[in-house]
Amino acid sequence: MKIIACYSNKGGVGKTATSVNLAYASAMAGRSTLLCDLDPQGASGFYFRVKPSKKLRNKAFFKDVQGFLDAIRASDFDNLDLLPANLTYRDFDIFLSRMKNSRSRLKKALMELDSDYDVIILDCPPNISLLSENVFKTADKIVVPVIPTTLSVRTFEQLNDFFKENEYQRKKLLPFFSMVQKSKKLHKDTMLTLRKNYKSLLKNYIPFSSEIEKMGVYRAPVMTFAGKNSAADAYSKIWHEIEAQVKIGK
Repeated sequence: MKIIACYSNKGGVGKTATSVNLAYASAMAGRSTLLCDLDPQGASGFYFRVKPSKKLRNKAFFKDVQGFLDAIRASDFDNLDLLPANLTYRDFDIFLSRMKNSRSRLKKALMELDSDYDVIILDCPPNISLLSENVFKTADKIVVPVIPTTLSVRTFEQLNDFFKENEYQRKKLLPFFSMVQKSKKLHKDTMLTLRKNYKSLLKNYIPFSSEIEKMGVYRAPVMTFAGKNSAADAYSKIWHEIEAQVKIGK
C-alpha cells in the first residue's frame, strides 16, 4: 500500500480537485483506492455525494479501529472508496497533542488498511500543524499544487524550508503547477524560474479551466463529465507521473 498526500500550506490552489481527480485516475487504472479526507470542510466527500459518519468524531479517528473502518464509504465508481471528513476534524491537533507518539498516530490508523488498498490518497487541510506533520511522516509522496504566482510560490518555498529545518524528507515533495494561464507573462516567467530551482517539479501541469469549477455542479471528477477537456487529460498525465515514481503493489 502506498500513501500519497495532496497538500499545500496555502488554500485555494486546487488541492481538493487534485485529490478527487487523482483518486479517480488511480481507481480507473485498476488500483484499489481510498480517498481519505482530512479537511474538516469535507469537500472531497461532497464531490462524490458521500456523507460522513456521525460516529467517527474527534479522537475516535485515531483510537477506534472498528469505528474508523466502519466509516469508510463506497463511491459510485469501481475500486474507489472514501473516508469523508466532518467538522470535528478541526480539533485534530488538540487530540493529537494529548496522545503518545502524536506524530505517528495517522500512520498507525492507516496501517489498519494495508491489506485492503493499493493506494490511499489524503486530502489535507491547508496549514502546517501537528496533523500536517503526521502527513509528512506518513506519506510516501506529497503532491503539492503551486499556482505560478508570487504568493503561491512563496508558500511552497516556506514548505521546503520547514522540511529542511525539521529534517523531513524533501524528496517526498512532488510539486506541480496548478491553475496555469499561459497567456499571462507572470505565469510563464514564474514557471521557467521555478523549474530551474526545483528539479522535482512534475512535467505536466493543470491549466485554469471552467470545467474544474463545474465539479461542484456535477459533483464528480472532471474526467467523468469532460473527459476530452485539457484539464482531465492533465490530471491523467500527472497521475501517470506519480505512478512512475511510486511502486504500487497489486
